[in-house]
Amino acid sequence: MQLSTAPYEERLTAPRSWWLGSFLVGVSFALVLLPFGTLPMLGGLAGGTAVAAVVASSYGAVRIRVVGDSLIAGEAKVPLSALGEAEILDPAEARAWRTHKADVRAFLLLRAYIPRAVRVVVTDPEDPTPYLYLSTREPERLVEALNAAKAAAA
Repeated sequence: MQLSTAPYEERLTAPRSWWLGSFLVGVSFALVLLPFGTLPMLGGLAGGTAVAAVVASSYGAVRIRVVGDSLIAGEAKVPLSALGEAEILDPAEARAWRTHKADVRAFLLLRAYIPRAVRVVVTDPEDPTPYLYLSTREPERLVEALNAAKAAAA
């Protein structure tokens, strides 16, 4: 497998506030277990915080990569030859494509805490998916990497 000329990889990590929220979940567990004593309270603090942190981490573990002749977005792996034009969406346009402009057949790699996105048209006639909606913090770099990888493959 050849590497693309402009490699791109992005992890859609959860925002910092979610880690504070994880600690607050632990505090809530500790308060619930407080009547049972100090040890259960500390166990609730540690256990609740750990479980909430694992949930936040796993939700933010999804990646978008341009590797060789493929775009890998979460669980989806799409050959670049099946992709058409990529469009950068500002926050307002991204919100519109998540709501009233959305097509139920589209592939959405959506993270609500990331306001910008890229919409990539799927040109493969065998694929019923009309487009890919990809939340990204760096839409310009993603579009640049897609265009460079398509040019290198051609």
